[in-house]
Amino acid sequence: MPDNGKAAGLEQIRVKRAHEEPSSSDGYRILVDRLWPRGLTKDRLHLNMWAKEIAPSSELRRWFSHDPDKWREFTKRYFVELNANPAAVNTLLSCFQKEPVVTFVFGSKEEKFNNAVALKNYFELPENSSLPQ
Repeated sequence: MPDNGKAAGLEQIRVKRAHEEPSSSDGYRILVDRLWPRGLTKDRLHLNMWAKEIAPSSELRRWFSHDPDKWREFTKRYFVELNANPAAVNTLLSCFQKEPVVTFVFGSKEEKFNNAVALKNYFELPENSSLPQ
């Protein structure tokens, strides 16, 4: 990862479905959903943190509904929410200072169009470009 993003110093941000088996290569595992993944126990997830405050608002999540046609607009709206929530962003930034590998865990069956992917993109963008064009 280039050293020009918000996650400077972090070697890698990964994303992984909650229903996939945890791995030692996941590093620091953070659930980034507002809702707990269905059918999974705390022991099965092997989380280091549940950062539900970093998740998109319930309204935005319902509007998006993992519709690929809404992806671009979803990321714009989500980034606006993230920029308005510096406490939650700073909580993750402090984790990045301590952990070389962080995995954003998500519950959705949709692997390409979900908030964990958008969040990874947000932290990998250069400081001055928090909104997609």
